[in-house]
Amino acid sequence: MPRIRSVATATATATTDAASRAASAVAGLDRRAFLAAAGAVTVSAGAGYALGPGAGSGNAAPAGRATVPHSRPAPAAPLMPYKNGTTLLTVAAPRGGHGYRRLGDGPAWRRVVRGDLAAARAGRENRRTALAAFVQFTDLHLVDVQHPLRYEYLRAQTASAWRPHESLSVAGAVALVERVNALRGAPATGAPLHCVVTTGDNTDNNSRSELDWFLKVMSGGRITPNTGDPRHYEGVQSSGLKLYWHPDDALRDADKGLGFPRLHGFLDAAISEVNSPGLGLPWYSTVGNHDALPGGCWAPRDPYFTEFATGGRKLMSLDEARGAALWKAVKKGRDPKGAHFKELLKSEARRMRPVTPDASRAPFTPVEYLQAHLDPAHAGPGPVGHGYTQENLAAATQYYSFRISDDVLGISLDTTDPGGHYEGSLGTAQLRWLERELTANEQRDGGPSYVVVLSHHTSRTMRNLRDDPARPGEARHGGDEIVPLLGRFPSVLAWVNGHSHKNAITAHRTAHGSFWEVSTASHIDFPQLARVVEISDNHDGTVSVFTTLIESAAPHRTDFADLSQTGLAALYRELSFNAPGARPTLGGEPGDRNTELILKKG
Repeated sequence: MPRIRSVATATATATTDAASRAASAVAGLDRRAFLAAAGAVTVSAGAGYALGPGAGSGNAAPAGRATVPHSRPAPAAPLMPYKNGTTLLTVAAPRGGHGYRRLGDGPAWRRVVRGDLAAARAGRENRRTALAAFVQFTDLHLVDVQHPLRYEYLRAQTASAWRPHESLSVAGAVALVERVNALRGAPATGAPLHCVVTTGDNTDNNSRSELDWFLKVMSGGRITPNTGDPRHYEGVQSSGLKLYWHPDDALRDADKGLGFPRLHGFLDAAISEVNSPGLGLPWYSTVGNHDALPGGCWAPRDPYFTEFATGGRKLMSLDEARGAALWKAVKKGRDPKGAHFKELLKSEARRMRPVTPDASRAPFTPVEYLQAHLDPAHAGPGPVGHGYTQENLAAATQYYSFRISDDVLGISLDTTDPGGHYEGSLGTAQLRWLERELTANEQRDGGPSYVVVLSHHTSRTMRNLRDDPARPGEARHGGDEIVPLLGRFPSVLAWVNGHSHKNAITAHRTAHGSFWEVSTASHIDFPQLARVVEISDNHDGTVSVFTTLIESAAPHRTDFADLSQTGLAALYRELSFNAPGARPTLGGEPGDRNTELILKKG
């Protein structure tokens, strides 16, 4: 399997002659002792790697080709396990027992060792070598809450149609960036963090404004999360409809009946400028259904939806029976092209309310998604394109491979189905490309790298086999085919994904091999998390994959009088906990949270 090297190999020139002598003296010691003696704490902790020409085009980089580091100055890694800033120390939890509940510091989530696929051997913590560490963001759902295509009026049918806190999604995401920037290495091993990866649903409405906000959150910039009238908010929370929480006025709406507070100035604060420092680590992007499909579920490129999205009318209420019928059609996948939805909008024209038209609300195309990532203005700490390349543009693809570290290859998939519906699949061309990438890695000069596969959809939500309109006749392939394919390759350690908004870790044992599927909760629904993933060789025939959940940097306790950027990020979390219909099971079980996942690998 992989050659065992420091995760900071590419920047090893930063070590001194004295450090080299120290390294020789401790050649037989464990990883942490070696790094401490070698003075590796002075090395930049942000080394991420992009493959050479061919990456993202469907071709693996030639064996032996040098990787290109993208580094940044960072706090020195502690070179030992730590808990600060993670859910290993504390997790937001309710302080009261009834009605609207305020949050405070709750008990930690302990680390669980899972031996489903291999036994954990004693003494491994003294033998292990850290191979890679990265942070996963998933389902940020940065929301333009005033977007005309939103279907908030389906709130009675599904809690995901409208959430009381979603106007604060940008402030919440920036606080998550701040948390990552404050981490001093990887929690389980103390190794430097290599990069951040997103696993889709970066945006909510597939709109250009949201894409711009996402790229600025990740790479740094000033964001005004407002569309339409630049002077004031025009969405459902000022509509006078009791279906929605009206924070600024005395209306006795449904949410205030549950104890939601009145917060004068909330809506003005929600659409005010937010400043993101941007990540201090290289970051890579993966596409989700909300990034590709209007509403996250309807086939793209319908001119009616573009016209409606940018226009001056918005539906804010709907007869409950009609709403139930619409949601049932969406949930069952009976309206993938949005024909029923379009008819409903046309028939409800008289009920619509005027809003200020805005061209920035137009849905973005896959080409525009790629071009925005490739824009040097959004390069941040790199790499330019954040995984996507000019080859992706030329081939009209949104999948690629990249170097997480010297010893670990990342493969980012596009599991959205352009035929419509929120579940996913792969086309034959992408499936064959994935197989070629895995085969090429197994045949790599010097031995294969370990592999982490990244996607938006989980294996269980890849059941949508509708044709891609751009590739008529091409078969689509679901999770029932992807799992055995990944199991064929002993280098595959993990499949990391999102979509379900729930923490879940699944052990897959196939006829030819085994791997872990790591699904992570969203950052829009409570408990609003991201996940640090670390990979270590235990030097006993096993590999450990560590997962550690983190919250944003916003304080657990809120102050209703604090409508600053930080105060709004704290409210974002607390309001999400109290959102009617919120599912308390999204945090998962202890074995789905902070874990050490053991694998038997050669």
